[in-house]
Amino acid sequence: MSVPATTSSTATTSTESTSTSSTSKTSTLDYNAFLQLLVAQLQNQDPTDPTDPTQFVSQLASFSSVEQLVNANSRLDTLLTQNAISQGASLIGKTVTSADGTISGIIKSIEINSSGSVATLTNGSTIELASGVVIS
Repeated sequence: MSVPATTSSTATTSTESTSTSSTSKTSTLDYNAFLQLLVAQLQNQDPTDPTDPTQFVSQLASFSSVEQLVNANSRLDTLLTQNAISQGASLIGKTVTSADGTISGIIKSIEINSSGSVATLTNGSTIELASGVVIS
C-alpha cells in the first residue's frame, strides 16, 4: 500500500514550529500531522484487506500517552522555573561567597538561565550559584 505525501512538510503548533527533513536528526510529529497521516492511511488502505482496527486504537493510545507526557514535562519545567525564581528572589540582599573564597559580596540580582542561577553582586562581579557557594 502506498501513502501519498501530506500537503506540508512543516508541522506548526501555537508554541513552536518544527520542520521535518531527511537530514534532521530528530523528528517530531504534532497532533494535526498525526491525524493527517492516520486519515491518509485510512483513505489508501486496501479495501480487500483492511487494517486491523485494534492497530488504530493502539496508535491513538500511544500518541495520547506521548502527548500527555510532553504536557507533563512542560508543566514540570514551568514549576521548576517558578521555584528557581522564588528561591532567587529570596537571596537578594544576602551575602554570598564563592566556593574557593575569591569572590564575595551582597547579591544585587539573580539571572536564571539554562545552566543554573547566576548572581550579580553590588560590586558588579558575578558568581554562579552552584554547590560549595556559601550564602549568609
